[in-house]
Amino acid sequence: MGNEGKSRYLHYLEVVTGPLEDKKRYRRYKARVEELPPDYRAAIKALHRYLQYFGPGTAESHLRMLDDLIDLFEQSVASGTTVREIVGDEPVEFAEEFLRSYPEGNWISRERTRLTESIDRAVGGAG
Repeated sequence: MGNEGKSRYLHYLEVVTGPLEDKKRYRRYKARVEELPPDYRAAIKALHRYLQYFGPGTAESHLRMLDDLIDLFEQSVASGTTVREIVGDEPVEFAEEFLRSYPEGNWISRERTRLTESIDRAVGGAG
């Protein structure tokens, strides 16, 4: 298979499965997670599960968020910051605050904006 054939094959594959670089990036993230100490690994997996439901809607934003999350956990391990010191006493609040940094394509952000605008219109219309 020549370069042109391989390029066409990769292009076809990416059309079917999505960008290969994104998949490689996600695999690097998962490998980094597996290198964390057990309590940090359990915490980041729990956060990941939560964030995948409420996180950004685009692959690029989602991967950027995961890269930032693993950076935070790796730096915390290196500095001796505990999991509780990272997420605080309210892990949901931590996750929600973390998500606010990645509003791109986030359906909950759109719904929050829609709710606020609807209430503003309702109050403005009534007042």
